[in-house]
Amino acid sequence: MAATIVQGFSGLRALEGHELVSAPWLRVDQRRIDAFAACTDDRQWIHVDPVRAGEGPYGGTIAHGYLVLSLIPVLWHRSCHIREVGSVLNYGLDRVRFLAPVRSGARVRARFSIASVRAATFGLRVALHVAIEAYGSDAPVCVADAIFLYLGTAPTHEQEEHPNGAIRRSADSPRRVRRSSSAR
Repeated sequence: MAATIVQGFSGLRALEGHELVSAPWLRVDQRRIDAFAACTDDRQWIHVDPVRAGEGPYGGTIAHGYLVLSLIPVLWHRSCHIREVGSVLNYGLDRVRFLAPVRSGARVRARFSIASVRAATFGLRVALHVAIEAYGSDAPVCVADAIFLYLGTAPTHEQEEHPNGAIRRSADSPRRVRRSSSAR
């Protein structure tokens, strides 16, 4: 299955309500698990000790739940190539559940349902329902609602650019309220 090519913000808006599947499958091998353990200092034996984990409840090591969760951006970008945007930021996660372990060597992919595409300051906020599945499993191993913030490449119609390159909002665009500190 080839990735969907999306043209800018209008293409993202057109995806609202659709489902996309990441492709190809991504292998979660012991090397990836060990690298994640080294980055996070989470070296629990169920993840990094194949001998001890072989005698444990899963018959081998399993991926960290947060490793599986951290694959959402790469799986999303494997399902969808978005052109004509400036950058994308992870905005947040809601309703995360780890439903089954991902054994070392398993292959995973994700199904994305685009729940909403809404205007945000400097871009779009895209909310996705994500179901990560392991090859050969009937049920998802992880579900979550992921939110990405897509930023534009140039000022929007609500903004104007000054000659020095700074961007200023127009008088009718929403402004953030800065809270003052009483400890000045």
